Amino acid sequence: MTVTIIVEGKNDRSRLRRLLSPEVDILCTFGTLSTLKLESLRKKIGDGEVYLYMDNDSMGKKIRGVLRDAFPDAVHIYTRKGYAGVEGTPDEYNIVQLEKAGLEEYIIYPLPSPF
Repeated sequence: MTVTIIVEGKNDRSRLRRLLSPEVDILCTFGTLSTLKLESLRKKIGDGEVYLYMDNDSMGKKIRGVLRDAFPDAVHIYTRKGYAGVEGTPDEYNIVQLEKAGLEEYIIYPLPSPF
């Protein structure tokens, strides 16, 4: 079964891409959700597992609300208020959130610093 995380933008995707194995698809809404865009997301995801990881701001909450209706079985991942969106969330915090969502098997853990 495929695993897909939906984020808002390409910088969010880049931030998560370096933490997740290539098996995980990371799709972007690019801040807009037309009917056509939702259909495209549904088609790409099919019957796979869906995770929603949006920014903790008004636009992120709005997009999450629309996606919640489109993907009622999606697992929701949250970043902390005060971080500059998913792209501004520290890797350590993103890893904790991905683990809470049950995605441990897909996480690429950074090597510990030698210092």
